[in-house]
Amino acid sequence: MSALPSRDPSSESNRDTDGAACAPAIGFFERYLSLWVALCIAVGIAIGQLLPGVASTVGGWEIAQVNLPVGLLIWIMIVPMLLKIDFAALGQVKSQARGIGVTLFINWAVKPFSMALLGWVFVRHVFAPWLPADQIDGYIAGLILLAAAPCTAMVFVWSRLCRGDPYFTLSQVALNDAIMLVAFAPIVALLLGLSSIVVPWGTLAISVLLYIVIPVLLSQMWRHWLLKRGADQLQAVVDRLGPFSIAALLLTLVLLFAFQGERVLAQPLVIALLAVPILLQVAFNSTLAYLLNRALGVRHAVAGPSALIGASNFFELAVATAIGLFGLRSGAALATVVGVLVEVPVMLAVVALVNRTQSWYEKGVRHV
Repeated sequence: MSALPSRDPSSESNRDTDGAACAPAIGFFERYLSLWVALCIAVGIAIGQLLPGVASTVGGWEIAQVNLPVGLLIWIMIVPMLLKIDFAALGQVKSQARGIGVTLFINWAVKPFSMALLGWVFVRHVFAPWLPADQIDGYIAGLILLAAAPCTAMVFVWSRLCRGDPYFTLSQVALNDAIMLVAFAPIVALLLGLSSIVVPWGTLAISVLLYIVIPVLLSQMWRHWLLKRGADQLQAVVDRLGPFSIAALLLTLVLLFAFQGERVLAQPLVIALLAVPILLQVAFNSTLAYLLNRALGVRHAVAGPSALIGASNFFELAVATAIGLFGLRSGAALATVVGVLVEVPVMLAVVALVNRTQSWYEKGVRHV
């Protein structure tokens, strides 16, 4: 799932090219993530209905509008993901300039803006009669947060499943994470402003500091310390922390739906309606990235992960920021969770399409 120095990316890439069976199956928890999210929805709603006092008590543990249990869970959720990122891979960017260029164009010039447009069309207009009027702004904000956070951890899984170039995958993730440190807040603020959703810059800056800047710095300091003790030590820690990260995500969702239960029960179609712009965005961005790479003559092993990172999201960060900005009871938090719910099945569908069209793709590249 991760790309760490203990592995030899070049030999991995050669085995992929030779067609050897080296790509591991997606992890058990990752494969059934949609099922776990659905169970968390059920458990959270049940807690909210049967034990409302528990949900209220947990919701009251706040300092400066930051819920302490949720804040802790978010850090446990995000830091293991960021620990996998090797910013030294930025030195490899020049060798894959065309593929990297497509990725950056999709992730930062197309994806957030296309999602804002889809949210405006579907949430504010097409589906508005079936959505609670007081939550529409929140839903759009959640969709924007989801699209403004490029995928970090799961893209390694998707890349391996489509026999992607591991060097390219690692370098594009490192570059996107570096850009996210400075571009996430301005893009979110711009799109929220264009959508007439007011979020104070101070609140947004605190969320970025808490859930991006500090976790990145701490994870990279920890990574550097572990690497001094050997790459195997780093890999062992990443492997041990993986289940804790997933468990923290699931517990966060349980708490979220303990607060959201009444709203979901009153309007059960909300989740399905919010999934529509997310699915359309995945289809549009992955297709555009794939075709642009083909038109530029980029190798299939690069075009695959380029298309996949353009379609998937760093949903852990999106959930964290939505909760930090708008709260556990917000429509924004609910919208980001819908992204978690559909992530695995829709990305597996994109992986399958990338693999099945490899011959068609390579015929076009040979004529470039």
